[in-house]
Amino acid sequence: MSWRKTGGKILEKNLTDLQKEVDDYIQQFKVGYFEPLAQMARLTEEVGELAREINHYYGPKQKKASEPAKTVAEELGDVFIVTMMMANSLDIDLTTAFNENMTKFYNRDAKRFERKEDEDEN
Repeated sequence: MSWRKTGGKILEKNLTDLQKEVDDYIQQFKVGYFEPLAQMARLTEEVGELAREINHYYGPKQKKASEPAKTVAEELGDVFIVTMMMANSLDIDLTTAFNENMTKFYNRDAKRFERKEDEDEN
């Protein structure tokens, strides 16, 4: 969910609201959504930028002094928005996709990992 402070109020948004906001933003431009392959290339580029930031913050690679300051959160945000753009252009409801994938994870991984409460019983 997202929160945005406006006029002293905090507005809570769900995935549907977020996808609509991204669509409203894109619809103001004549070019509209890019073709799926171009979007995949853009998403890959954004994931690469996220990987670079992760490597700077948590890995051995130091950021060059000439590189602009960016954060992992900023890069994750870019990945998230580009993902919503791609979903919108392909008419994919991310709430439905999320729910279906979580159901898959709950079922597939129900006994896959040791649970924290299992530690308490020992």
